[in-house]
Amino acid sequence: MSKVESSWFKRNRTNLLRGGGSLLSALLLVWLVSRSWNELREALRQLSPLDLLAAFGLILASRFFVTLRWYTLLRSGGVSISFKDTLSLTFTGLFANNFLFTTIGGDVVRLTGAMQLGYDKATCLASIAADRLVNMAGMSLASPLGFYQIFQAAPLVIQSAFIPTLWQKGWDFLRRTLASLTIWLKKPGALLLALFFALCHMLCSFSANYVLLHALGAELAPWRIIGLYSLAYFVGLLPISINGYGWQELSNSALLATLGGVAPSIGATVTIFHRLLMMAASLPGALTLPGILAQLPKND
Repeated sequence: MSKVESSWFKRNRTNLLRGGGSLLSALLLVWLVSRSWNELREALRQLSPLDLLAAFGLILASRFFVTLRWYTLLRSGGVSISFKDTLSLTFTGLFANNFLFTTIGGDVVRLTGAMQLGYDKATCLASIAADRLVNMAGMSLASPLGFYQIFQAAPLVIQSAFIPTLWQKGWDFLRRTLASLTIWLKKPGALLLALFFALCHMLCSFSANYVLLHALGAELAPWRIIGLYSLAYFVGLLPISINGYGWQELSNSALLATLGGVAPSIGATVTIFHRLLMMAASLPGALTLPGILAQLPKND
């Protein structure tokens, strides 16, 4: 291998590993689906257009609350952006996350678009970081419902090893959150409003999964669905695939099967349809994405 090739592999090692993680996760998901192909076809027949429309409407509503969450942080941070522009940038970022199989994530697209509109880079970057942290804080409020299900299923020895680690992770998250929310800690009202919109987003997203699961005959209580999907959110944050492709679907299916007792075919159907509906909901972002991508720096 030449020095040029060696240097290229070193620079892109992380991207290659994440690409491999995405491919491996997708292959495992395909294997999971293939094992229950007959059950999967039967599950698909149970989904009515009304069920899909209801789930799609809930996902669209969740996107609206995501926009309101970021809009609240931007405006309270001193960025005089309109709701229309925030909505456009949010959907463009969502489209990038769902359709660009690259390391150019939605946050980069949102930041670039905000800078194109002439807004302060530092404040916009801080608002995006705060937006993520507020969403994580909302998920953290729901996560005890998921951990309770883990503790019910896990042996005592696993619990004793897991609890100290969980405590340390939670403390580290709290310290990082306080350090990143310097601007908004002086405006607790705006921060609480952003958290409220994060909880509304979560409720819509979890409800979409509830609709799909119950349409397929999985009788899971709402609190269990909330707990399992909040856990799946944190598992999906592990940086082992590009934009969570494959890994999120695989982890969701695994948690539904192991802790929720949902048949693998149903779990796979729900996760696949949820991804497809999220992709469909982000399609308006395709209108503004090309202009933003043109402004991104080119890598040789």
